[in-house]
Amino acid sequence: MAETVQEEKKGVSQSIDFYKIFRVFLSRWYWIAATVGISLCVAWLYLWYTPPIYQTGASLKLEDSNPSVSTGSQMAPQNYNYTDKIQAESFTIRSNEVISNAVKTLDYKISYYLKGRVRTTELYPSVPFVIEIIKQDSVNFDRSLYEVTAADAQHFNLYIADNDKQKTVYKYGQDINIGNMIFRVKDKIPANSTYQFKFNSKEDFIGRAMGGLYIGEAARFTNVMSLSQTDANAVFAADILNAIMKEYVKFDVIQRRRSAKQTVDFIDNQLGFIDTEAGKSGKTLANFKTENKLVDMSSSTSMTVGKLSDFEKQKTELRLKQLGIKQLQEQVNSNKSKVEIGLDLEGDINSGLGILVTQLNTLLANREIKLGQFNSDSQPVKQIEQQIANVKASIRSAVDGMLRQNQQTINYIDNQISGVTQSMSTIPVKEQNFVKLQTNFEVNNKVRSYLSEKKLEAEMNAAAIVAGASIVNPAYPSYFAISPNSNKAYSTALTLGLAAGFGLILLVRFLNPYIYDKETVEGLTNTPIIGVIRKFPDYIDLDSRQALSLSKPKSVFAESVRSVRTNLSFLASHKQSKVICITSEISGEGKSFVTVNLAGTLALIEKRVVLIAADLRKSKLHKAFGSDNKKGLSSLLSGQATLEEVMIHDELHHIDFIPSGPVPPNPSELLHTEAMKALLKDLEKEYDYVLVDTAPVGLVSDAIPLIRSSDVNLFVIRSGVSQQRAANIPERLSREYGLSNLAIVLNAFGDDALYSNYYTTDYSRGGGNSTYYYSDYSGYSGSGYYDDENRRWWQFWKKK
Repeated sequence: MAETVQEEKKGVSQSIDFYKIFRVFLSRWYWIAATVGISLCVAWLYLWYTPPIYQTGASLKLEDSNPSVSTGSQMAPQNYNYTDKIQAESFTIRSNEVISNAVKTLDYKISYYLKGRVRTTELYPSVPFVIEIIKQDSVNFDRSLYEVTAADAQHFNLYIADNDKQKTVYKYGQDINIGNMIFRVKDKIPANSTYQFKFNSKEDFIGRAMGGLYIGEAARFTNVMSLSQTDANAVFAADILNAIMKEYVKFDVIQRRRSAKQTVDFIDNQLGFIDTEAGKSGKTLANFKTENKLVDMSSSTSMTVGKLSDFEKQKTELRLKQLGIKQLQEQVNSNKSKVEIGLDLEGDINSGLGILVTQLNTLLANREIKLGQFNSDSQPVKQIEQQIANVKASIRSAVDGMLRQNQQTINYIDNQISGVTQSMSTIPVKEQNFVKLQTNFEVNNKVRSYLSEKKLEAEMNAAAIVAGASIVNPAYPSYFAISPNSNKAYSTALTLGLAAGFGLILLVRFLNPYIYDKETVEGLTNTPIIGVIRKFPDYIDLDSRQALSLSKPKSVFAESVRSVRTNLSFLASHKQSKVICITSEISGEGKSFVTVNLAGTLALIEKRVVLIAADLRKSKLHKAFGSDNKKGLSSLLSGQATLEEVMIHDELHHIDFIPSGPVPPNPSELLHTEAMKALLKDLEKEYDYVLVDTAPVGLVSDAIPLIRSSDVNLFVIRSGVSQQRAANIPERLSREYGLSNLAIVLNAFGDDALYSNYYTTDYSRGGGNSTYYYSDYSGYSGSGYYDDENRRWWQFWKKK
């Protein structure tokens, strides 16, 4: 067992040759150039046909607080997280109300377009001709794209775009009734141009405005908001962005003044009632004093009236505060996206509740962000909703505490009023009535004065409220297109073109199952290669007659054939006469061509050569000698003819030839006969080389007996025709039949580097083919030794 392992041939050592890899790609540089050219053309077409997209930018500054003219303690300023605040305000800016109001400020009802050969351009804000809308359904009207062209000085053509078959001629100023609307074209349409227009609703532009709007921080830890708008029309992008910012500022002021307005409305309702009561109480008091002839009250009675008036004033103040607390409670319970504390309540809110409100607003903004990223049932959304519920619970608890405290204070004042009222029972009845009337009159006057003062204060606060944001930088049209980016398009096309070119080369190599060079053969089998025959320099006809005479003796092809002839001397060197069997895997790999060439080169060195066409099924070798193939090997083996009758002597090339003869019914059996063995022994005595051209071993088994009885077996592999499985056949034959005389000839090798193996063989390590010297004769172009050298274009100065 050890001896068997020891005798087993070792594969040759191969290493990566990076120069070969370079040559693989260099050999198809025009593929890469073509893919790059195609990619650049596609990029050019993309840039030509794609409408440009423009972007404009602006910035808003968010204010920390609003000024207030009210006196008293103010709520401590809140420490805002500007990032969260900007995110929260971004949802307000994107709200339908803000965007809708912004669209209203633009001329959105009609869009005009100029139709070009390649693309159509929106003309906003230009109006090439005026269209007057006479009547239009507010919702259900036709939004088709109409196309118009001038017909003459008085008429024009109107039709739906891309449907000019239904063209209608109208007169300028004529009423046109189409699509639930009536309109007229007032101005003349410019000649030699095709214009398009369509009617829009406000909702058509809301999506356009929202789709191109981006909001973010101008810089970290700042209260400056950066806004940008992208659109195919640079002017529209600037106009809509400025309109959105202005409407947001207005919207913010309205929202901030809402609580003050509610306070004023409440005071107005109270004042209406108090004015009526004050008038009644004053009239009643005057009548009582006249009837009872009372001039003034005592000091104690005056004090009682003053106490009652003060208590009633405090009670009114507490009711106003209760209104603000309930407003805050309603905002929390109504699940709004933002909670605001009224100005009339700021002095009574502690810092802890203010922090909770700020935290709630941040969580509400974060929930909107999460809902844009995840489903409402997802874990991140549920987690933030749980946090919102916890903060709201804390706010509700604090608000309930404020309400309880406020109600307790009202109850206390009611008790005080009851006590003062009871103390009045000690004075005379007439004076008691006078005190009641006087108290009622004083209370009404004080409450009316207080309410009037609070109304004025609320109105002043509302007037003093400014927007929570101010426009820092307005938007201006930018005519530098951000998309498509020509530099990026061409660089991407160049990259893709290069990648496609290299990928195409690699794909062709990886999907190609054929053998092209000796390194591939050496990597697949341990069977030695005794030579590489170059591709024949001229055209070869179907009869292969050119192979009989060695074309161009100084060519690379001729030298490669001589190399195989030389290496044949190393095989079966102990024998004076050699039987050489030439076979291949399938037909078309050039075994007959190699046989004829070997016969010709051996005859040139005055060797006695006989060539046997042993492919009894489909031999064409006789055509190279001009034989009719009526008699041949099959006739000889079947006893129908003698050797002298089938032998052909080619005096021109000094080669004897036995054709295959007629196709027999039993070709395999004929080759197994003793007559065949006897024929080979007889020919060995008369010739130096007996070359046997056999049938392909991959298709039929006819050649097996000849292979087993031959001195040398040559297995032909053709570059670009034989597949990689063919390299394993010689080794399998050697193993199955115990042969040691098999060798490989690589036929029709060319210089195409695309399919060359990127490994190079290192004969200093490992066994394999190091017994034989041969060359594939590549890389010797320009040496001056060969007639058929392929000079490179940069060697034009060299003479041939």
